[in-house]
Amino acid sequence: MAPAAKIPLEDIFADIKSKTAGFDGSNYHGFLAVEVNLSDIKKVFYVEVKDGNLSIEPYEYNDRQAKMTISSSNFVKLINGKLNGTTAFLTGKLKIDGNIEKVKELATLLGGEV
Repeated sequence: MAPAAKIPLEDIFADIKSKTAGFDGSNYHGFLAVEVNLSDIKKVFYVEVKDGNLSIEPYEYNDRQAKMTISSSNFVKLINGKLNGTTAFLTGKLKIDGNIEKVKELATLLGGEV
């Protein structure tokens, strides 16, 4: 089996930005801070929802609630609904350090399946 393609961070950001373009934070009353570590391309970014505002930035987030580690191709599958988050976690494709519920919130926010 051929190795999965590595997806550049710029392409992942474009996908996320298109999925969140219509984000309405007025209905989101929580706080979300999740760092995403793309293991195969050695890139990291974070997603934060605070005071109804969504931020997605290519930096580490020290005050995160959770950190998820996943390959770039599996992350794209996750946010596009082609990979179930629970299945990914149970099969070792997704590693979580911290609050699992926040990672589930992130997957839901980005349109993926938990």
